[in-house]
Amino acid sequence: MLKIEDLWVTINGKEILKGIDLHIPAGEAHVLFGKNGSGKSSLLMAIMGFSHYTLGQGKIIFRGQDITNLPTYERARLGLGLAFQRPPTIRGVRTRDILTACAGKRPYQDLVEQYGFAPFLDREINYGFSGGEIKRTELLQLMVQDPKMVLLDEPESGVDMENLQVVGEIIGRLLQKDRRRQHREKSGLIITHTGFILDYINADRAYILGEGRLCCQGNPRELLHDIKSYGYEECAKCRR
Repeated sequence: MLKIEDLWVTINGKEILKGIDLHIPAGEAHVLFGKNGSGKSSLLMAIMGFSHYTLGQGKIIFRGQDITNLPTYERARLGLGLAFQRPPTIRGVRTRDILTACAGKRPYQDLVEQYGFAPFLDREINYGFSGGEIKRTELLQLMVQDPKMVLLDEPESGVDMENLQVVGEIIGRLLQKDRRRQHREKSGLIITHTGFILDYINADRAYILGEGRLCCQGNPRELLHDIKSYGYEECAKCRR
């Protein structure tokens, strides 16, 4: 589904990512751990093709196609979808409008009703929303967009425990976790700092990003245990 080869990324002349190699097969959800400022969000932004992230070298292959130099909107049309950690508030645009734009001709009213989001449809995007409400509307946008590859930037950030369960349920549905792996058509890359989302999502593989490099990989729960036991600095040395 997604293959990243020797990816180097700079922002305003500063090197952020250094030789990233990553392979996410179809039907799998992978997790990226890392302390704040390690470059996790920068990796997602580079995959989506945001203009501030300059690729020094390397390739991004999505569903067999080299998308390294494609603009962001073309990557979205091919099936890449991103949920931000801190999405913007957009005054003057209703939530209903953005959902309709993401859905195209696909119906979405049942999803809105199922997750209790009908009262928010005519409110401006994220204006006055709680942290949990913002995450839910971000994930609903992804669900109606129906991407093949889901990129999630710290989905548990700013979400209380009650809403986190709903967020985990939506992510599980996005990633088709109700199906056997060989029957799933979607993949995901989930960024997390705390690992709380693993209480709701059964991920297939995990990585630790430190100082712009993938320094360790393995079973998600085992890596999370190591992070809790030794901290990110020690795990960056790869104790395995």
